[in-house]
Amino acid sequence: MAGGVTKVLNSWAVFTPTEKKNITVYILGIMLYKFGLEAFNGSIIALATNRYDFGGSLNTLERIGLLTGLNQAFQCVGSILIAPLIRRYPTKVVLSSAIFLFGLCTAILLIVDAATGGKIVPKGWHKANGKDDFTYYGDYNTDAIIPIYCVAGIVYGMVELIRRIVPRDIVGGNVQKLRRMDALVHIFYEVAGTSGAFCTALALIPRLGNNYSFIITPIFFTAAAAMWMFLDVEFTQEPVSNSLEGKPSYFKSVFSGAVLFFDSVYTGGKILFSSRKFIWLLPGYSIALYAHRYLENGVAPQIAKRYLGHSAWAQIMVGGSNFGELLGALFVFLFTNFIKTPIPWLRLDALMLMVDAWMVAATFLPVSFGWAAGDVSLAAYIQAALARMEGSSRNVSSLGAVMAFLYSVYIVLYAITSPLLGRYLDGVYTRSGGKNGGDIREGLKMTAGVQFTIIAGLILMATFVPKGAFALNPDKLFEENLDDEVAEGKDIDEDQKEEKMVPVVCG
Repeated sequence: MAGGVTKVLNSWAVFTPTEKKNITVYILGIMLYKFGLEAFNGSIIALATNRYDFGGSLNTLERIGLLTGLNQAFQCVGSILIAPLIRRYPTKVVLSSAIFLFGLCTAILLIVDAATGGKIVPKGWHKANGKDDFTYYGDYNTDAIIPIYCVAGIVYGMVELIRRIVPRDIVGGNVQKLRRMDALVHIFYEVAGTSGAFCTALALIPRLGNNYSFIITPIFFTAAAAMWMFLDVEFTQEPVSNSLEGKPSYFKSVFSGAVLFFDSVYTGGKILFSSRKFIWLLPGYSIALYAHRYLENGVAPQIAKRYLGHSAWAQIMVGGSNFGELLGALFVFLFTNFIKTPIPWLRLDALMLMVDAWMVAATFLPVSFGWAAGDVSLAAYIQAALARMEGSSRNVSSLGAVMAFLYSVYIVLYAITSPLLGRYLDGVYTRSGGKNGGDIREGLKMTAGVQFTIIAGLILMATFVPKGAFALNPDKLFEENLDDEVAEGKDIDEDQKEEKMVPVVCG
Protein backbone atom coordinates (compact mmCIF):
# COMPACT_ATOMS: atom_id res chain seq x y z
CA MET A 1 0.00 0.00 0.00
CA ALA A 2 2.86 2.33 0.91
CA GLY A 3 4.50 1.53 -2.42
CA GLY A 4 1.29 2.47 -4.22
CA VAL A 5 1.09 5.82 -2.42
CA THR A 6 4.74 6.48 -3.25
CA LYS A 7 4.10 5.68 -6.89
CA VAL A 8 1.15 8.09 -7.04
CA LEU A 9 3.25 10.84 -5.40
CA ASN A 10 6.12 10.23 -7.81
CA SER A 11 3.71 10.39 -10.73
CA TRP A 12 2.36 13.72 -9.50
CA ALA A 13 5.86 15.16 -9.05
CA VAL A 14 6.69 15.01 -12.78
CA PHE A 15 4.17 17.74 -13.62
CA THR A 16 4.87 21.48 -13.60
CA PRO A 17 2.83 23.78 -11.31
CA THR A 18 0.70 24.93 -14.27
CA GLU A 19 0.10 21.34 -15.34
CA LYS A 20 -0.85 20.36 -11.80
CA LYS A 21 -3.39 23.17 -11.67
CA ASN A 22 -4.89 22.18 -15.03
CA ILE A 23 -5.00 18.49 -14.11
CA THR A 24 -6.77 19.31 -10.84
CA VAL A 25 -9.33 21.47 -12.65
CA TYR A 26 -9.84 18.80 -15.30
CA ILE A 27 -10.29 15.99 -12.75
CA LEU A 28 -12.81 18.02 -10.74
CA GLY A 29 -14.76 18.74 -13.92
CA ILE A 30 -14.73 15.14 -15.08
CA MET A 31 -15.90 13.90 -11.67
CA LEU A 32 -18.86 16.30 -11.82
CA TYR A 33 -19.57 15.10 -15.35
CA LYS A 34 -19.39 11.39 -14.48
CA PHE A 35 -21.57 11.76 -11.37
CA GLY A 36 -24.26 13.55 -13.36
CA LEU A 37 -23.94 11.06 -16.22
CA GLU A 38 -24.59 8.06 -13.96
CA ALA A 39 -27.68 9.77 -12.52
CA PHE A 40 -29.00 10.43 -16.05
CA ASN A 41 -28.28 7.06 -17.67
CA GLY A 42 -29.53 5.03 -14.72
CA SER A 43 -32.67 7.10 -14.31
CA ILE A 44 -33.61 7.10 -18.01
CA ILE A 45 -33.35 3.32 -18.38
CA ALA A 46 -35.39 2.77 -15.20
CA LEU A 47 -37.91 5.43 -16.28
CA ALA A 48 -38.38 3.93 -19.75
CA THR A 49 -38.68 0.39 -18.33
CA ASN A 50 -41.38 1.41 -15.84
CA ARG A 51 -43.30 3.53 -18.36
CA TYR A 52 -43.42 0.78 -20.99
CA ASP A 53 -44.52 -1.78 -18.39
CA PHE A 54 -47.06 0.56 -16.80
CA GLY A 55 -48.48 1.32 -20.23
CA GLY A 56 -49.12 -2.38 -20.86
CA SER A 57 -46.34 -2.90 -23.43
CA LEU A 58 -45.52 -6.51 -24.29
CA ASN A 59 -42.09 -5.67 -25.69
CA THR A 60 -40.53 -3.62 -22.88
CA LEU A 61 -37.07 -5.19 -22.96
CA GLU A 62 -36.94 -5.00 -26.75
CA ARG A 63 -37.65 -1.27 -26.61
CA ILE A 64 -35.01 -0.81 -23.90
CA GLY A 65 -32.50 -2.66 -26.08
CA LEU A 66 -33.40 -0.40 -29.01
CA LEU A 67 -33.11 2.68 -26.80
CA THR A 68 -29.60 1.87 -25.56
CA GLY A 69 -28.42 0.59 -28.95
CA LEU A 70 -29.47 3.76 -30.77
CA ASN A 71 -27.93 5.95 -28.08
CA GLN A 72 -24.55 4.30 -28.57
CA ALA A 73 -24.83 4.39 -32.36
CA PHE A 74 -25.53 8.14 -32.27
CA GLN A 75 -22.40 8.64 -30.21
CA CYS A 76 -20.45 7.89 -33.40
CA VAL A 77 -22.39 10.66 -35.16
CA GLY A 78 -21.44 13.06 -32.36
CA SER A 79 -17.75 12.25 -32.71
CA ILE A 80 -17.90 13.05 -36.44
CA LEU A 81 -19.76 16.32 -35.86
CA ILE A 82 -17.29 17.53 -33.22
CA ALA A 83 -14.10 16.91 -35.21
CA PRO A 84 -14.24 20.11 -37.37
CA LEU A 85 -15.04 22.26 -34.32
CA ILE A 86 -11.91 21.31 -32.38
CA ARG A 87 -9.82 22.48 -35.34
CA ARG A 88 -11.44 25.91 -35.35
CA TYR A 89 -11.98 26.75 -31.68
CA PRO A 90 -10.14 26.21 -28.36
CA THR A 91 -10.67 22.71 -27.02
CA LYS A 92 -11.87 23.86 -23.61
CA VAL A 93 -14.51 26.12 -25.21
CA VAL A 94 -15.84 23.31 -27.40
CA LEU A 95 -15.82 20.85 -24.48
CA SER A 96 -17.61 23.23 -22.11
CA SER A 97 -20.16 24.13 -24.79
CA ALA A 98 -20.80 20.47 -25.63
CA ILE A 99 -21.39 19.43 -22.03
CA PHE A 100 -23.63 22.45 -21.42
CA LEU A 101 -25.66 21.38 -24.47
CA PHE A 102 -25.73 17.87 -23.05
CA GLY A 103 -27.18 19.31 -19.85
CA LEU A 104 -29.94 21.03 -21.83
CA CYS A 105 -30.78 17.74 -23.55
CA THR A 106 -31.16 15.99 -20.21
CA ALA A 107 -33.43 18.80 -19.00
CA ILE A 108 -35.86 18.26 -21.89
CA LEU A 109 -37.39 15.17 -20.30
CA LEU A 110 -37.78 16.99 -16.98
CA ILE A 111 -39.65 19.78 -18.74
CA VAL A 112 -41.81 17.36 -20.76
CA ASP A 113 -42.71 15.40 -17.64
CA ALA A 114 -43.63 18.52 -15.66
CA ALA A 115 -45.63 19.96 -18.58
CA THR A 116 -47.73 16.80 -18.84
CA GLY A 117 -48.69 16.55 -15.18
CA GLY A 118 -45.69 14.72 -13.75
CA LYS A 119 -44.55 15.29 -10.18
CA ILE A 120 -41.97 14.11 -7.68
CA VAL A 121 -43.03 10.81 -6.14
CA PRO A 122 -45.03 11.58 -2.98
CA LYS A 123 -43.64 10.25 0.27
CA GLY A 124 -44.88 6.73 0.99
CA TRP A 125 -46.48 6.47 -2.46
CA HIS A 126 -45.41 2.93 -3.32
CA LYS A 127 -46.24 1.61 0.15
CA ALA A 128 -49.78 2.93 -0.23
CA ASN A 129 -50.31 2.22 -3.93
CA GLY A 130 -47.97 -0.65 -4.73
CA LYS A 131 -44.54 -0.70 -6.34
CA ASP A 132 -45.95 -0.79 -9.89
CA ASP A 133 -48.14 2.33 -9.62
CA PHE A 134 -46.53 5.17 -11.59
CA THR A 135 -49.47 7.51 -12.05
CA TYR A 136 -47.28 10.35 -10.77
CA TYR A 137 -45.40 10.21 -14.10
CA GLY A 138 -46.21 12.76 -16.80
CA ASP A 139 -48.77 11.74 -19.44
CA TYR A 140 -46.74 11.57 -22.67
CA ASN A 141 -45.92 8.85 -25.20
CA THR A 142 -43.02 6.79 -23.85
CA ASP A 143 -41.56 6.42 -27.36
CA ALA A 144 -40.74 10.15 -27.16
CA ILE A 145 -37.81 9.16 -24.93
CA ILE A 146 -36.12 7.46 -27.90
CA PRO A 147 -35.42 10.55 -30.07
CA ILE A 148 -34.48 12.58 -26.99
CA TYR A 149 -32.03 9.87 -25.91
CA CYS A 150 -30.63 9.73 -29.46
CA VAL A 151 -29.96 13.49 -29.44
CA ALA A 152 -28.35 13.06 -26.02
CA GLY A 153 -26.22 10.32 -27.59
CA ILE A 154 -24.93 12.74 -30.23
CA VAL A 155 -23.82 15.25 -27.60
CA TYR A 156 -22.53 12.42 -25.40
CA GLY A 157 -20.32 11.29 -28.29
CA MET A 158 -19.02 14.84 -28.69
CA VAL A 159 -18.07 15.08 -25.02
CA GLU A 160 -16.54 11.60 -24.89
CA LEU A 161 -14.32 12.29 -27.92
CA ILE A 162 -13.17 15.75 -26.95
CA ARG A 163 -12.42 14.91 -23.32
CA ARG A 164 -9.82 12.44 -24.62
CA ILE A 165 -8.07 15.27 -26.46
CA VAL A 166 -7.82 17.65 -23.49
CA PRO A 167 -4.94 15.73 -21.78
CA ARG A 168 -2.76 16.41 -24.83
CA ASP A 169 -3.53 20.12 -24.53
CA ILE A 170 -2.60 20.07 -20.84
CA VAL A 171 0.73 18.19 -20.91
CA GLY A 172 1.61 18.32 -24.61
CA GLY A 173 3.09 15.31 -26.35
CA ASN A 174 5.13 14.02 -23.41
CA VAL A 175 4.27 10.31 -23.37
CA GLN A 176 5.30 9.72 -19.76
CA LYS A 177 3.17 12.60 -18.52
CA LEU A 178 0.22 11.50 -20.65
CA ARG A 179 0.38 8.02 -19.17
CA ARG A 180 0.40 9.29 -15.62
CA MET A 181 -2.35 11.82 -16.24
CA ASP A 182 -4.58 9.26 -17.97
CA ALA A 183 -4.12 6.85 -15.07
CA LEU A 184 -4.99 9.46 -12.44
CA VAL A 185 -8.00 10.70 -14.43
CA HIS A 186 -9.32 7.16 -14.93
CA ILE A 187 -9.13 6.40 -11.21
CA PHE A 188 -11.02 9.54 -10.16
CA TYR A 189 -13.48 9.07 -13.05
CA GLU A 190 -14.46 5.66 -11.70
CA VAL A 191 -14.66 6.96 -8.12
CA ALA A 192 -17.29 9.44 -9.32
CA GLY A 193 -19.00 6.75 -11.41
CA THR A 194 -19.26 4.33 -8.49
CA SER A 195 -20.59 6.93 -6.06
CA GLY A 196 -22.95 8.34 -8.71
CA ALA A 197 -24.47 4.95 -9.47
CA PHE A 198 -25.02 4.04 -5.82
CA CYS A 199 -26.35 7.50 -4.98
CA THR A 200 -28.85 7.30 -7.86
CA ALA A 201 -30.13 3.86 -6.85
CA LEU A 202 -30.22 4.33 -3.08
CA ALA A 203 -31.11 8.00 -2.66
CA LEU A 204 -32.21 9.92 -5.75
CA ILE A 205 -34.67 7.45 -7.30
CA PRO A 206 -36.37 6.47 -3.98
CA ARG A 207 -36.78 10.13 -2.95
CA LEU A 208 -37.59 11.79 -6.28
CA GLY A 209 -38.83 8.99 -8.55
CA ASN A 210 -37.28 7.93 -11.87
CA ASN A 211 -38.84 10.91 -13.62
CA TYR A 212 -37.00 13.50 -11.49
CA SER A 213 -34.02 11.60 -10.06
CA PHE A 214 -31.73 13.04 -12.75
CA ILE A 215 -32.64 16.63 -11.85
CA ILE A 216 -29.04 16.95 -10.62
CA THR A 217 -27.66 16.14 -14.08
CA PRO A 218 -28.13 19.57 -15.75
CA ILE A 219 -26.74 21.16 -12.59
CA PHE A 220 -23.64 18.94 -12.48
CA PHE A 221 -23.07 19.26 -16.23
CA THR A 222 -23.27 23.06 -16.02
CA ALA A 223 -20.84 23.02 -13.09
CA ALA A 224 -18.45 20.81 -15.08
CA ALA A 225 -18.70 23.16 -18.09
CA ALA A 226 -17.89 26.14 -15.86
CA MET A 227 -15.02 24.26 -14.20
CA TRP A 228 -13.40 23.37 -17.52
CA MET A 229 -13.45 27.00 -18.64
CA PHE A 230 -10.75 27.61 -15.99
CA LEU A 231 -8.32 25.36 -17.87
CA ASP A 232 -5.21 27.36 -18.74
CA VAL A 233 -4.28 25.76 -22.05
CA GLU A 234 -3.03 27.27 -25.28
CA PHE A 235 -4.80 26.89 -28.59
CA THR A 236 -3.05 27.04 -31.93
CA GLN A 237 -5.68 27.44 -34.62
CA GLU A 238 -5.15 25.45 -37.77
CA PRO A 239 -4.08 27.91 -40.48
CA VAL A 240 -6.71 28.46 -43.17
CA SER A 241 -6.96 30.75 -46.12
CA ASN A 242 -8.95 33.97 -45.79
CA SER A 243 -10.59 33.34 -49.13
CA LEU A 244 -13.92 31.58 -49.32
CA GLU A 245 -12.42 28.96 -51.64
CA GLY A 246 -9.71 28.07 -49.15
CA LYS A 247 -11.92 27.93 -46.07
CA PRO A 248 -14.26 24.93 -46.14
CA SER A 249 -17.68 25.31 -44.55
CA TYR A 250 -18.56 23.40 -41.40
CA PHE A 251 -20.90 21.07 -43.29
CA LYS A 252 -18.22 20.32 -45.87
CA SER A 253 -15.82 19.56 -43.02
CA VAL A 254 -18.39 17.25 -41.44
CA PHE A 255 -18.87 15.44 -44.75
CA SER A 256 -15.12 15.08 -45.13
CA GLY A 257 -14.93 13.77 -41.58
CA ALA A 258 -17.62 11.19 -42.31
CA VAL A 259 -15.77 10.03 -45.43
CA LEU A 260 -12.53 9.73 -43.46
CA PHE A 261 -14.36 7.80 -40.73
CA PHE A 262 -15.53 5.14 -43.17
CA ASP A 263 -12.10 5.17 -44.79
CA SER A 264 -10.64 4.52 -41.34
CA VAL A 265 -13.01 1.63 -40.73
CA TYR A 266 -12.05 0.07 -44.06
CA THR A 267 -8.34 0.58 -43.47
CA GLY A 268 -8.59 -0.74 -39.92
CA GLY A 269 -10.33 -3.89 -41.17
CA LYS A 270 -7.52 -4.52 -43.66
CA ILE A 271 -4.88 -4.09 -40.95
CA LEU A 272 -6.66 -6.34 -38.44
CA PHE A 273 -7.14 -9.20 -40.89
CA SER A 274 -3.58 -8.92 -42.20
CA SER A 275 -1.82 -11.06 -39.57
CA ARG A 276 -2.21 -13.03 -36.36
CA LYS A 277 -0.59 -10.10 -34.56
CA PHE A 278 -3.82 -8.12 -34.98
CA ILE A 279 -6.71 -10.49 -35.75
CA TRP A 280 -7.09 -11.53 -32.10
CA LEU A 281 -8.05 -7.95 -31.20
CA LEU A 282 -11.50 -8.43 -32.75
CA PRO A 283 -12.73 -10.80 -30.02
CA GLY A 284 -10.24 -9.47 -27.47
CA TYR A 285 -11.51 -5.88 -27.73
CA SER A 286 -14.76 -5.52 -29.70
CA ILE A 287 -16.58 -8.61 -28.43
CA ALA A 288 -15.25 -8.13 -24.88
CA LEU A 289 -16.45 -4.50 -24.94
CA TYR A 290 -19.84 -5.64 -26.23
CA ALA A 291 -20.12 -8.17 -23.37
CA HIS A 292 -19.20 -5.55 -20.79
CA ARG A 293 -21.71 -3.01 -22.12
CA TYR A 294 -24.47 -5.60 -22.49
CA LEU A 295 -23.86 -6.66 -18.90
CA GLU A 296 -24.38 -3.08 -17.66
CA ASN A 297 -27.02 -1.80 -20.10
CA GLY A 298 -28.82 -5.06 -20.87
CA VAL A 299 -28.53 -7.66 -18.14
CA ALA A 300 -28.66 -5.19 -15.23
CA PRO A 301 -32.04 -3.60 -16.18
CA GLN A 302 -33.45 -7.02 -17.08
CA ILE A 303 -32.57 -8.54 -13.72
CA ALA A 304 -33.59 -5.45 -11.78
CA LYS A 305 -37.09 -5.26 -13.28
CA ARG A 306 -38.02 -8.85 -14.09
CA TYR A 307 -36.12 -10.76 -11.41
CA LEU A 308 -35.71 -8.39 -8.46
CA GLY A 309 -38.83 -6.32 -9.13
CA HIS A 310 -37.18 -2.87 -8.76
CA SER A 311 -35.88 -1.18 -11.90
CA ALA A 312 -33.78 1.29 -9.85
CA TRP A 313 -31.66 -1.56 -8.50
CA ALA A 314 -29.94 -1.80 -11.89
CA GLN A 315 -27.80 1.13 -10.76
CA ILE A 316 -26.63 -0.86 -7.74
CA MET A 317 -25.24 -3.44 -10.15
CA VAL A 318 -23.72 -0.70 -12.30
CA GLY A 319 -22.17 0.71 -9.13
CA GLY A 320 -20.54 -2.66 -8.50
CA SER A 321 -19.36 -2.66 -12.12
CA ASN A 322 -17.86 0.82 -11.81
CA PHE A 323 -16.12 -0.16 -8.59
CA GLY A 324 -14.67 -3.18 -10.37
CA GLU A 325 -13.38 -0.89 -13.13
CA LEU A 326 -11.84 1.36 -10.50
CA LEU A 327 -10.01 -1.56 -8.89
CA GLY A 328 -8.91 -2.88 -12.29
CA ALA A 329 -7.48 0.45 -13.43
CA LEU A 330 -5.76 0.99 -10.06
CA PHE A 331 -4.32 -2.53 -10.09
CA VAL A 332 -2.84 -2.06 -13.57
CA PHE A 333 -1.43 1.31 -12.53
CA LEU A 334 0.34 -0.24 -9.52
CA PHE A 335 1.52 -3.48 -11.19
CA THR A 336 2.39 -2.32 -14.70
CA ASN A 337 5.95 -3.66 -14.49
CA PHE A 338 4.83 -7.10 -13.28
CA ILE A 339 2.13 -7.81 -15.87
CA LYS A 340 3.41 -6.28 -19.10
CA THR A 341 0.83 -7.49 -21.61
CA PRO A 342 -3.00 -7.52 -21.77
CA ILE A 343 -3.17 -11.31 -22.15
CA PRO A 344 -3.55 -12.26 -18.44
CA TRP A 345 -6.19 -9.56 -17.94
CA LEU A 346 -8.24 -10.75 -20.92
CA ARG A 347 -8.08 -14.33 -19.66
CA LEU A 348 -9.31 -13.14 -16.26
CA ASP A 349 -12.13 -11.24 -17.96
CA ALA A 350 -13.12 -14.35 -19.92
CA LEU A 351 -13.14 -16.52 -16.80
CA MET A 352 -15.25 -13.99 -14.89
CA LEU A 353 -17.78 -13.89 -17.72
CA MET A 354 -18.45 -17.58 -17.15
CA VAL A 355 -19.92 -16.85 -13.70
CA ASP A 356 -23.74 -16.70 -13.82
CA ALA A 357 -24.61 -13.12 -14.73
CA TRP A 358 -27.53 -12.88 -12.29
CA MET A 359 -25.33 -12.98 -9.17
CA VAL A 360 -25.89 -9.19 -9.18
CA ALA A 361 -23.20 -6.73 -8.01
CA ALA A 362 -20.95 -9.43 -6.54
CA THR A 363 -20.49 -10.76 -10.09
CA PHE A 364 -20.34 -7.38 -11.80
CA LEU A 365 -17.34 -6.31 -9.73
CA PRO A 366 -14.89 -9.07 -10.82
CA VAL A 367 -16.13 -9.01 -14.41
CA SER A 368 -15.54 -5.25 -14.65
CA PHE A 369 -12.21 -5.63 -12.83
CA GLY A 370 -11.04 -7.97 -15.56
CA TRP A 371 -12.48 -5.80 -18.32
CA ALA A 372 -10.98 -2.51 -17.07
CA ALA A 373 -7.58 -4.09 -16.50
CA GLY A 374 -7.69 -5.65 -19.95
CA ASP A 375 -8.92 -2.43 -21.53
CA VAL A 376 -6.15 -0.23 -20.19
CA SER A 377 -3.52 -2.86 -21.06
CA LEU A 378 -4.91 -3.43 -24.55
CA ALA A 379 -4.33 0.24 -25.31
CA ALA A 380 -0.63 -0.39 -24.73
CA TYR A 381 -0.51 -3.37 -27.07
CA ILE A 382 -2.43 -1.62 -29.85
CA GLN A 383 -0.33 1.54 -29.67
CA ALA A 384 2.93 -0.38 -29.54
CA ALA A 385 2.02 -2.80 -32.33
CA LEU A 386 0.82 -0.06 -34.68
CA ALA A 387 3.40 2.62 -33.93
CA ARG A 388 5.64 1.62 -36.84
CA MET A 389 2.72 1.55 -39.27
CA GLU A 390 1.86 5.24 -38.85
CA GLY A 391 2.24 7.11 -42.09
CA SER A 392 1.55 4.07 -44.27
CA SER A 393 -1.81 5.58 -45.23
CA ARG A 394 -1.99 9.07 -46.65
CA ASN A 395 -5.42 9.95 -45.26
CA VAL A 396 -5.83 8.12 -41.97
CA SER A 397 -3.81 7.08 -38.92
CA SER A 398 -3.24 3.33 -38.61
CA LEU A 399 -3.95 3.49 -34.89
CA GLY A 400 -7.08 5.56 -35.45
CA ALA A 401 -8.21 3.24 -38.23
CA VAL A 402 -7.89 0.10 -36.12
CA MET A 403 -9.71 1.71 -33.18
CA ALA A 404 -12.45 2.98 -35.51
CA PHE A 405 -12.96 -0.54 -36.90
CA LEU A 406 -12.96 -2.21 -33.47
CA TYR A 407 -15.39 0.33 -32.02
CA SER A 408 -17.67 0.18 -35.08
CA VAL A 409 -17.86 -3.63 -34.79
CA TYR A 410 -18.89 -3.21 -31.15
CA ILE A 411 -21.54 -0.59 -32.00
CA VAL A 412 -23.06 -2.67 -34.82
CA LEU A 413 -23.00 -5.82 -32.70
CA TYR A 414 -24.73 -4.10 -29.78
CA ALA A 415 -27.27 -2.24 -31.92
CA ILE A 416 -28.39 -5.49 -33.58
CA THR A 417 -28.30 -7.98 -30.72
CA SER A 418 -29.63 -5.83 -27.87
CA PRO A 419 -33.19 -5.35 -29.21
CA LEU A 420 -33.30 -8.92 -30.55
CA LEU A 421 -32.31 -10.41 -27.19
CA GLY A 422 -34.78 -8.05 -25.52
CA ARG A 423 -37.56 -9.36 -27.80
CA TYR A 424 -36.61 -12.94 -26.90
CA LEU A 425 -36.76 -12.16 -23.15
CA ASP A 426 -40.12 -10.41 -23.60
CA GLY A 427 -41.43 -13.60 -25.16
CA VAL A 428 -40.11 -15.71 -22.28
CA TYR A 429 -41.73 -13.32 -19.78
CA THR A 430 -45.10 -13.39 -21.58
CA ARG A 431 -45.16 -17.18 -21.97
CA SER A 432 -44.34 -17.69 -18.27
CA GLY A 433 -47.33 -15.60 -17.16
CA GLY A 434 -46.35 -11.96 -17.71
CA LYS A 435 -47.51 -9.71 -14.90
CA ASN A 436 -49.27 -12.67 -13.31
CA GLY A 437 -46.08 -14.19 -11.92
CA GLY A 438 -43.92 -14.39 -15.04
CA ASP A 439 -40.14 -14.17 -14.96
CA ILE A 440 -37.19 -14.34 -17.35
CA ARG A 441 -35.00 -16.80 -15.45
CA GLU A 442 -34.98 -19.35 -18.29
CA GLY A 443 -34.29 -16.63 -20.84
CA LEU A 444 -31.34 -15.29 -18.85
CA LYS A 445 -29.75 -18.71 -18.97
CA MET A 446 -29.49 -18.19 -22.73
CA THR A 447 -28.88 -14.42 -23.08
CA ALA A 448 -26.49 -14.17 -20.12
CA GLY A 449 -25.25 -17.64 -19.21
CA VAL A 450 -24.86 -19.26 -22.64
CA GLN A 451 -24.01 -16.04 -24.51
CA PHE A 452 -21.32 -15.01 -22.03
CA THR A 453 -19.89 -18.53 -21.94
CA ILE A 454 -19.50 -18.47 -25.73
CA ILE A 455 -17.96 -15.01 -25.60
CA ALA A 456 -15.62 -16.14 -22.82
CA GLY A 457 -14.50 -19.06 -24.98
CA LEU A 458 -13.85 -16.75 -27.94
CA ILE A 459 -11.82 -14.35 -25.82
CA LEU A 460 -9.81 -17.15 -24.23
CA MET A 461 -9.00 -18.65 -27.64
CA ALA A 462 -8.05 -15.21 -28.97
CA THR A 463 -5.48 -14.74 -26.19
CA PHE A 464 -3.46 -17.67 -27.60
CA VAL A 465 -3.26 -16.26 -31.14
CA PRO A 466 -0.35 -13.76 -30.86
CA LYS A 467 3.21 -15.09 -30.91
CA GLY A 468 4.55 -15.79 -27.45
CA ALA A 469 1.09 -15.80 -25.83
CA PHE A 470 1.03 -19.37 -24.54
CA ALA A 471 2.79 -18.41 -21.29
CA LEU A 472 0.62 -17.75 -18.25
CA ASN A 473 2.01 -14.22 -17.95
CA PRO A 474 3.68 -13.40 -21.29
CA ASP A 475 6.43 -10.82 -21.04
CA LYS A 476 7.80 -10.94 -24.60
CA LEU A 477 4.69 -10.10 -26.57
CA PHE A 478 5.95 -6.66 -27.55
CA GLU A 479 9.42 -8.00 -28.29
CA GLU A 480 7.93 -10.51 -30.73
CA ASN A 481 6.22 -7.70 -32.61
CA LEU A 482 9.43 -5.73 -32.77
CA ASP A 483 11.36 -8.77 -33.99
CA ASP A 484 8.88 -9.14 -36.83
CA GLU A 485 9.54 -5.57 -37.87
CA VAL A 486 13.31 -6.08 -37.73
CA ALA A 487 12.90 -9.16 -39.93
CA GLU A 488 11.04 -7.00 -42.42
CA GLY A 489 14.05 -4.68 -42.63
CA LYS A 490 12.69 -1.83 -40.48
CA ASP A 491 15.16 0.09 -38.33
CA ILE A 492 14.29 0.45 -34.65
CA ASP A 493 16.65 2.15 -32.26
CA GLU A 494 16.91 1.18 -28.60
CA ASP A 495 14.90 4.13 -27.33
CA GLN A 496 12.02 3.25 -29.64
CA LYS A 497 12.21 -0.40 -28.61
CA GLU A 498 12.04 0.48 -24.92
CA GLU A 499 9.18 2.90 -25.55
CA LYS A 500 7.18 0.24 -27.38
CA MET A 501 7.56 -2.32 -24.62
CA VAL A 502 6.16 -0.08 -21.87
CA PRO A 503 2.36 -0.44 -21.50
CA VAL A 504 0.28 2.71 -21.68
CA VAL A 505 -2.37 3.19 -18.99
CA CYS A 506 -5.26 5.21 -20.34
CA GLY A 507 -8.98 5.70 -19.86
